[in-house]
Amino acid sequence: MNNARVYNFAAGPSVLPLSVLEQAGAEITNYRGSGMSVMEMSHRSKVFMEIFQETQDKLRRLMNIPQNYRILFLQTGASGQFSAIPLNLIGATGKADYAVTGNFSNLACQEAAKYGKISLACDTGDRNHCYIPRQEALKLDPEASYFYYCANNTIYGTEWDYIPETGDVPLVCDMSSDILSMPVDVSRFGLIYAGAQKNMAPAGLTVVIIRDGLAGHELPFTPLMMNYQTMIDKDSMYNTPPCWCIYMLGLTLDWVAENGGPEGMERLKWQRANLLYEVLDSSRLFTCHADKGSRSGMNVTFRTGDEALDAKFVKEATEAGFVNLKGHRKTGGMRASIYNAMPVEGVEKLCEFILEFDKNH
Repeated sequence: MNNARVYNFAAGPSVLPLSVLEQAGAEITNYRGSGMSVMEMSHRSKVFMEIFQETQDKLRRLMNIPQNYRILFLQTGASGQFSAIPLNLIGATGKADYAVTGNFSNLACQEAAKYGKISLACDTGDRNHCYIPRQEALKLDPEASYFYYCANNTIYGTEWDYIPETGDVPLVCDMSSDILSMPVDVSRFGLIYAGAQKNMAPAGLTVVIIRDGLAGHELPFTPLMMNYQTMIDKDSMYNTPPCWCIYMLGLTLDWVAENGGPEGMERLKWQRANLLYEVLDSSRLFTCHADKGSRSGMNVTFRTGDEALDAKFVKEATEAGFVNLKGHRKTGGMRASIYNAMPVEGVEKLCEFILEFDKNH
């Protein structure tokens, strides 16, 4: 049996910090002398309530979340929020603006159209989502209940390098794939959400950060488990929350804090990304999908232009210990997802592999 760890470039669920996995392993049968695993204990028990509260407090500290925002630990994945957001927020005016810059914002936009009048603030599908529009290109409706965008597009490898200005219209942002990878001024947003399985914890937890006053105006047919006000009133515990994932988030937040917080993560993010982009840009074989100025620091998408050669690259990379580099079916080619827990060494070694492949072909 091979005990060596590979360099895992999966888009999600994705690599977790090794020290976090080791700590979870050490505590898996007996958490801090409780005689139980976190997987086994009641979510109402004193010991789990401490884990829950500590994890909320750590996230509030690390992200500087103001006191007039609630933190919710929910289920249904980030995709569940495609429905929950319009159900809870669109009732203010019956209208919302959506910026479609990739697959997931497009799906969110289609879902929201069931519940109100949706206007496209932009749609980068005209160039296969290879760019992020500038502020002046956004078509804004001052009567929108909210403006929705996805900060980082995992499939196409683009990332917003600015926060849109929307006046009095609350900003709603899907930060699933770049949360905690840089400091964020939470006070500029009405709602931030993130599926945990890229930068925070294993799959099964969705974090929602919502400003006071936005919840409580849900459409009358909003399902019980998608009602933000219900979840705020019950502190995310209307039903059993994803206990193990919340515990793992707490451990990951400790690791982020030990490594310089979001500022430290941002330094590492661009150290990794710039290494890869420099190698790809200097290559005669590979091209990047995303335009310069719109490129993601989390997901680097690239290709040779020859499907057979792309497949050969992925196969040989896997054999060399670089796994999950195959691009999404919508884009083909390759994708290296380099989230917070990816060691810089992993990217350095991948760069060496790319240079060697480039030379041989």
